[in-house]
Amino acid sequence: MESVARNAMKKAESMDRAECSAFVVHADKVAAARAAAIDPRLLAGLEELFKIFSDATRLRILKALAGGELCVCDIGAVLGASQSAVSHQLALLRASRMVAHRREGKTIYYRLADDHVGILLRVGLDHASEGEENDADRARKESE
Repeated sequence: MESVARNAMKKAESMDRAECSAFVVHADKVAAARAAAIDPRLLAGLEELFKIFSDATRLRILKALAGGELCVCDIGAVLGASQSAVSHQLALLRASRMVAHRREGKTIYYRLADDHVGILLRVGLDHASEGEENDADRARKESE
């Protein structure tokens, strides 16, 4: 993940600054953008959603659950993490409504809460892999 962040920083540094050559406000475009602005309450919820997605362990848990429901022990085995660490992250994921659970005897099974969670994860992975593919293509072309 650090390489993705580093590559993004390099790209940003190499791009020309996005500045207007003449200061002109396009009132119609500004009005349309303001009208389409996100409601502050919804914005706060969206911010929290992306905070949940900002942790590698939680992303790994979500990816594991994308394949079907698992108990804490199973998730720990997939991640190579302790049951305590997994439980802590699952509590955060449950609080954010990203995962749901069911109890079967003494075992609790976790799953993605709904299709939206899987879709967000897939879209995020697709977007991240596009960047990696583009970087690999660029590096290959530069070495030719």
